[in-house]
Amino acid sequence: MSEEQNIPEERQKDEAVSPKNEHPPPQDNEKLQTEVQNQKPAHKSAESADNLKPPAQSKEAATQPAAPSTLNPKPSTANMEVHHHGHVHEKKKWKEYLFQFLMLFLAVFCGFLAEYQLEHTIEHQREKQFIQSLVNDITVDTARIKIIIEERTKREQRLDSLTLLLNNDSSAFNTNKIYFYAVTAARSGAFRFFANDGTMQQLKNSGAFRLIRNRRVVDSIAKYDVSIRNILRQGEVEETLIHEYRTASTKIFNALIFDRMSDANNIVHLLSENFPLLPYQQSELATWNYRIHSMKALNKANRRDVRLLLQQSNNLLTTLKKEYHLD
Repeated sequence: MSEEQNIPEERQKDEAVSPKNEHPPPQDNEKLQTEVQNQKPAHKSAESADNLKPPAQSKEAATQPAAPSTLNPKPSTANMEVHHHGHVHEKKKWKEYLFQFLMLFLAVFCGFLAEYQLEHTIEHQREKQFIQSLVNDITVDTARIKIIIEERTKREQRLDSLTLLLNNDSSAFNTNKIYFYAVTAARSGAFRFFANDGTMQQLKNSGAFRLIRNRRVVDSIAKYDVSIRNILRQGEVEETLIHEYRTASTKIFNALIFDRMSDANNIVHLLSENFPLLPYQQSELATWNYRIHSMKALNKANRRDVRLLLQQSNNLLTTLKKEYHLD
């Protein structure tokens, strides 16, 4: 009985230590629910406040300067209206392509014609300039040719007189004239032809002959140039003959007399005295006569060719002035 009595006592102690009822009464439950509901908004507000806080920046980001904020933030295109172009690209017809091609071809062709016309005008001006310069050169040559013809005629007469006087028995009485004619026979400056061929050389060397479109003019210029080259070659041959004549004259004439006949300007004057000739052999005289004969023959041939050149130059001047309307 004592044990049974002790059990209730222990139970009573446990009940005194622990609450008598684990579940609160209904009234207490309602109070707890009200308190919990009042605490939930505060918790949510704390979470929302934490979300609104800026994210934690690192030390490196904190040291860097903040990027400037743009005044015009990127606009939202969600609600923007899109306006489409009213023109509808339709497939072009072949006629439109052909028309565009023709217009492009016409533009390029007109540009080509304009450039060709400009080049043609420039070349025509250069052609006329060359022709005018050539006319000036030929005019100077013509004046010189007329003088050469006169000097060739005088030379022929002097050579004939020299041959006649030296081969005459009375040559000792006319030595002043013989010396005079002998000196002039060796001088060629008065009748030597030097062409003014500056323009001609420029036309040939620069290829500017292509600028002259008139074939008749080109042929006339070419023939004139050939004739000039022929006259110049004759001059070279004549210089050779004069050199041979001087060599033969050393056997007959005294050079000291030649010095007395020339003045300070190297102009030859006829002496009044008859100075003697050097003693010579008939063979030496025959050699000298042959040299004189060669010079006389070439002098006649040159005068003939120069007369032909004069006629040719006059015809060429007439043609050039007519074709290019030059005064």
